[in-house]
Formats: sequence, structure tokens, C-alpha cells
Amino acid sequence: MTTIRRFTCDDLFRTSNVNLDPLTENYGIAFYLQYMAQWPGYFQAAVAPSGALMGYVMGKAEGEGTLWHGHVTALTVAPEFRRLRLAQKLMAILEEVSERIYNTYFVDLFVRVSNAVAIGMYEKFGYSIYRRILQYYSGHPSEDAYDMRKALPRDVHKKSIIPLKHPIHPSQLEW
Repeated sequence: MTTIRRFTCDDLFRTSNVNLDPLTENYGIAFYLQYMAQWPGYFQAAVAPSGALMGYVMGKAEGEGTLWHGHVTALTVAPEFRRLRLAQKLMAILEEVSERIYNTYFVDLFVRVSNAVAIGMYEKFGYSIYRRILQYYSGHPSEDAYDMRKALPRDVHKKSIIPLKHPIHPSQLEW
């Protein structure tokens, strides 16, 4: 049986099977520790009965006014544990934290435009493409990202998810 619990410092030593996925962003230890300290409810781990890390989600609350939102910094599941609906369970926790603890208007995330599998998964979770961010991901070549959003109950009129018609550059991001 899978256990979903807060990510701990010890989990940092067990991320190899998860973080080796080429579509998973990797960060320095200080970055992970900052998230654990500032937004502990947003940083959740899925753990197998054997103790193996199956996946995790990390996020934060940011913005001001009607742009106050939950942000998914990373969501990843190790290849050997995919198709078990872990991503859906982890995202549901992040959305619940956004709604009940931080009272945000929406949840957003960035995804590579070439990652059709992830885009389709997020659409099944109720997210829609809000805008395109040009050259968001560095590399050779650089790649655009979609800013995908899901309105939460506080956004009664769902204004936060009305798509923008024109792409933006990373320097134009509000947060």
C-alpha cells in the first residue's frame, strides 16, 4: 500500500529513481530544503511499502490579489510506479492545500509544449492552457512552456483561467 506523506530531508537521499527521468527538473539541495521549510504542506512524497520513493509533488503559494495562487514547482513519478494514479493523488493534495490552507484563486504549473503526455494528463485533472511562455526552458534548443491553470472555488467566475491570446517571455511573468 502506498503512503503519501510530507517529504522529509531523508527523502532527498532516495530521489534518484524519480529524478533520473529526463523530463524531471533537478534542483540543488538548498532549493528542496527551502520548499520543505517554507511550504511543508505543498511538498508531499509517495512511498512504497519497501520504502522506495515512488514520486513527489512540490509547490508553493505566491502572488497578490486575484493572482494569489498555488504553484506546482515539480510533479514526478518514477517510471516503474506510473499508471497507479499517484500523480492524480499528489495533485489533489496540492490543490486541497491551495484551497483550504492558503485560500488561493487557482493553481498553475508550467509544462513543456512538447510533453503531450503531461499536457493530456493535466487536462484530465481539469487544467487548461492559459498562455504560452516563449523560450521558458533553457537548453539547445530552448523550448516554450504552457502555463496551465485550474480555477479553485474562490475564483467564482473562473477569471483566472480565461486564456490569453498572445505568448509572453519569461521576463513578463508576474511571479
